Amino acid sequence: MDIGSIALTIVGLSLFEIISSVDNAIINAEVLSTMSKKARRWFLLWGMFLAVFVVRGILPFAIFWAVNPSMPAAEVFTAALSSDPAVLGAMEQSAPVLLAGGGTFLLFLFFHWLFLEPKHYGIKGEAFMHKQGVWFYAVVSVLLAAIVWFGINRDPMLAFGAVIGSTAFFITHGFKENAQEMEKKMIEGKTPMSDTSKILYLEMIDLTFSIDGVVGAFAFTLLVPLIIIGNGIGAIIVRQLTVRNIENVKKYKYLKNGAMYSILLLGAVMIADSFGAHIPSWATPVITLLITAYFLGISIQDIRNSRGSATRR
Repeated sequence: MDIGSIALTIVGLSLFEIISSVDNAIINAEVLSTMSKKARRWFLLWGMFLAVFVVRGILPFAIFWAVNPSMPAAEVFTAALSSDPAVLGAMEQSAPVLLAGGGTFLLFLFFHWLFLEPKHYGIKGEAFMHKQGVWFYAVVSVLLAAIVWFGINRDPMLAFGAVIGSTAFFITHGFKENAQEMEKKMIEGKTPMSDTSKILYLEMIDLTFSIDGVVGAFAFTLLVPLIIIGNGIGAIIVRQLTVRNIENVKKYKYLKNGAMYSILLLGAVMIADSFGAHIPSWATPVITLLITAYFLGISIQDIRNSRGSATRR
């Protein structure tokens, strides 16, 4: 990759990490508001270290190891950082399984948001689809069956990767739902917790949410160092937003829509790549930038309209 491609990829990774972590930042800010100043400082210092250097540093290697289970851990670490053509060739051979699993995970994530999650309706059709929530399980079941069917005909490991992706989705989704319920009880004071317990809770939440960003990162590149740099920059920015500007971030209410349509794009790219399609390396970050710009634009327009309405009153 040349310098321009590397820079574009890192920008795309950072942006995706930021917009996909907005919900996580809001949860962090709301829970931090119930903690002592000392605990908040500890979380923002050491929590950032864990989020950026440990979680987002280890997860890409763990995922790479999961699709290369026969390799020793030390060899996986060396291979992921190597520029040796032979090593890169081995990575390319294992990539379809990773991409099939990651793509399935992201597509399930998008359709769950589209059918079941409360949202601000950013484009036509979202309100209608939200009312058809009962169809979520039918849609993802048919989608999984189709990926598995075509995957078996090409390579049984592709089918297995898709099944692992769907399993990972339902496991992480269960953690997220439980986390949101716990957050609500904490804010309402129904579940008294010590500051230490809240810090541990926030770290577990960050781990769960970071899976989305790391899985999606493989649609941008298979180079683990770039993933770590891009996601790390995004995570640092999200932590700063958590401390300083979270109320302003909440005003841009369609950013979540942009994140989810980016996830749809990334999931589709990963599935297409796993079946042998060759998507240009610049396409994913460029389209992610365009999607984010569109939903940022309609968020800004909504803020202006709200101010205009308030002024007229």
